[in-house]
Amino acid sequence: MKEENRIREFWREDKKRFFYSALHSIISKTFLTYICPDSLYLKFFYYKRFGKKLDLKNPLTLNEKLQWLKLNNRKDIYTRMVDKVRVKDYVREKIGDQFIIKTLGVWDRFDDIDFDTLPNQFVLKCNHDSGNYIICPDKAKLDKEKAKNILEKALKKNFFYTGREWPYKNVKPKILAEEFIGKDGKVPEDYKLMCINGVFDNIMVCTDRQSGTTKYYFFDKAWKLIRCNKWGELAPQDFSLEKPEKFDTMVEIAEKLSYDIPLTRIDLYEVDGKIYFGEITFFPNSGFDTNLYYQEDLRLGQKLDLKKVGRN
Repeated sequence: MKEENRIREFWREDKKRFFYSALHSIISKTFLTYICPDSLYLKFFYYKRFGKKLDLKNPLTLNEKLQWLKLNNRKDIYTRMVDKVRVKDYVREKIGDQFIIKTLGVWDRFDDIDFDTLPNQFVLKCNHDSGNYIICPDKAKLDKEKAKNILEKALKKNFFYTGREWPYKNVKPKILAEEFIGKDGKVPEDYKLMCINGVFDNIMVCTDRQSGTTKYYFFDKAWKLIRCNKWGELAPQDFSLEKPEKFDTMVEIAEKLSYDIPLTRIDLYEVDGKIYFGEITFFPNSGFDTNLYYQEDLRLGQKLDLKKVGRN
């Protein structure tokens, strides 16, 4: 009898998850995405990803609290901070010009780009979204049609509607070119530092990106592996990765840029001992990180104090 009850309960939950997934898909792929209330959209999306209700009245985990912050912590300056063009002035004000990757140009349309004025190596990306970038280690080999298709498609999208990350809603889409800071045509390692209530908590290092099976490893301030996901759990007992030469400076930079902000992820690069700023993220994985084990999700959530956040 108990087994039958478990089967019925599983079936009910499975049907409910399918129902919420279907609703989210319908909303996100139709005009309904523009009129659906943010809280309702997030509840559908959250159930689709985690198979459980989103508790916005008493959020406990990091993923839950990030959804709460999307709705209740909307400051105009955040729009400036997620804009990959305008954030550079913000960073200059906070930590100085020496960490800024040089901007080579900013345009409203791909066809406005004068490639003759660009160096042999550069990076193209949009200022308002995530993941759509073109790395050019050799201008003579650049597939301009492919680049145009990727970037113009991105220009037409408002990243806010994907996961209701409010800071992106009012960013005016543009294309920017940046100096290529990698070596031998390869992109440098990027380090993602999470700060909670302005204090550094952990750093994420991504490996094996070229293979198509990226692995994500987390380390604490003592550079000890945090076994908070499948990659960390499966790693050998003595596993580690090379610690950045300027790790302590990276932590200082991350905390300066995160001052008085509930949660941030500061992306930095290190090339030949020099640190470069990448971007600021307020909602890692948009608060839908299913790779994070529940206990770590809860630990991080307990550290994030929402009482210090004034509601809008």
